[in-house]
Amino acid sequence: MKRIFKTVLTGLTILALALVAVGCTGKEEAKSPAQDTGKKKLVAAADATFAPFEFTDSSGKYVGFDLDLIAAIAEEMGYELEFQSIAFDGIIPALQSSQIDCAATAMTITPERSKAVNFSDPYYKAGQIVVVKTENNDIKGVNDLKGKTIAVQSGTTGAMEAEKATDKKKVIYFTGADQALQELKNGAANAVIIDYPVAAYFIQQGNKDVKLVGDIMSAEEYGIAVPKDKEQILADVNAGLKKIKENGKYAEIYKKWFGEEPRS
Repeated sequence: MKRIFKTVLTGLTILALALVAVGCTGKEEAKSPAQDTGKKKLVAAADATFAPFEFTDSSGKYVGFDLDLIAAIAEEMGYELEFQSIAFDGIIPALQSSQIDCAATAMTITPERSKAVNFSDPYYKAGQIVVVKTENNDIKGVNDLKGKTIAVQSGTTGAMEAEKATDKKKVIYFTGADQALQELKNGAANAVIIDYPVAAYFIQQGNKDVKLVGDIMSAEEYGIAVPKDKEQILADVNAGLKKIKENGKYAEIYKKWFGEEPRS
């Protein structure tokens, strides 16, 4: 009986100690909630078919000037960045429905677009250029495009220039700039009208069967697009852009992708 009593007593002691341990563990967990980074989220989008501004590299990763730019701005302003790839002609609808907070996608600031969205301060100066096959000596510029078939990316200022240069029925629209350029390479289009830096980068990547002709058209400025009702986002984007220009980060990103100092 003494042995049994001692065994029971020992068991009760162990049980009591276990309950105390559980109680202590519960209090300790209550003092250590899941960590919170405290960062606000910035949902940004781009059409990742527009090298060198935004595209997919050989490993499937989204890269480009605009992605580095918006990442630097987000870091500067204390945002956690989330990126989405959306077709260019779907960007403004996505902004208007607040599906995204901003778009850094080589979008030219125009009066028409400014009615639908707000734009940041300009961050890049560009213009349109005509691209033709290397052996084509008939097309020397935009004035030679009347009646010609022109491939473009839908919703771009290049598409607007093409519609002015030839019969609209002769304009072939694609969701991506790379598709338009491939249409030219395949011989199904006489020319492409596209942003100069995109065309220059395309040739630099080994596409020597096409060339640039004529002068750069329609001096343009790119801005980061923001929904009309997200005024704080716009203010933060502008503040972040200003800071990275002042601290040299913007120049670093620019030289990485274009191999030269930023143009004033």
